[in-house]
Amino acid sequence: MSKLLSDTDAFVSWRSLQQQRVEQALSSWVSADAPADLGVVMRYAVLDGGKRLRPLLVLAACEAVQGDAAAALRAACAVELIHAYSLVHDDMPCMDNDVLRRGKPTVHVKFGEAQALLAGDALQALAFELLVPDDGSMGGALSARLCRQLALAAGATGMAGGQAVDLASVGIALDRPSLEAMHRLKTGALLQASVMMGVSTASVEPGVQARLSAYGAFLGLAFQVVDDILDVTTDSATLGKTAGKDAAADKPTFVSLMGLEAAQAYADQMLDQAHEALSATALPRTETLHALADWVGRRVS
Repeated sequence: MSKLLSDTDAFVSWRSLQQQRVEQALSSWVSADAPADLGVVMRYAVLDGGKRLRPLLVLAACEAVQGDAAAALRAACAVELIHAYSLVHDDMPCMDNDVLRRGKPTVHVKFGEAQALLAGDALQALAFELLVPDDGSMGGALSARLCRQLALAAGATGMAGGQAVDLASVGIALDRPSLEAMHRLKTGALLQASVMMGVSTASVEPGVQARLSAYGAFLGLAFQVVDDILDVTTDSATLGKTAGKDAAADKPTFVSLMGLEAAQAYADQMLDQAHEALSATALPRTETLHALADWVGRRVS
């Protein structure tokens, strides 16, 4: 699989168009009209920043299986709202205590801890509201399936559980299986769910679903390994968040466990396996999902 798919004009144009669609939809659905300026805080947390990788995975997976595009856009925005809420809470003093996110002050620094906590809560609730529209535009069975997928990925058996393990692992030298298990929950679960929520917008044969799920799992792990690499090789201005934070906090990472060169080789291996799983689906429209995997591996922030 070519390492240049993410640089093609077709992919760059697709990515830009879909990022604009997601940004416009989020701006429409995240209203500033909430009590005590809570809506303003929510919009600050969500808009004008981020790569929108998770929404892009939802939309690309939907295209690959020729699913319901309108449902996929709602699912894409719901996933991004969950991601945004998790960043707001993770940055707070009781967790990672960070002051920089997406190149601007974190929400609790800008608005205070109470507003940050409430904004995160409200974003999480809004994510599920988007998946159960009252205008009849999405069937009940699809709404229920998407809600369940998102809840499992975000909760105790997914992202929140992984964050709990992460906080409990400070100063502990985890072995590779333990580190992988933590990040399959903390980071990988929501990325994998993004793929599978896009897949859920169509009727897909179980074997193909399994391969797409494997693609999402390998991609999620690759994303985290690259994240660990960037934390020690890139400055804060490029990252848009505090560089070197994991080492300063004595958190276990793939770089601290394996070394920089081996970690990069491992990321490449995970990306290769993601490409292989995707190719094995034999679906005719997977170029964008392949390109997204390349983009994950080549990103600089």
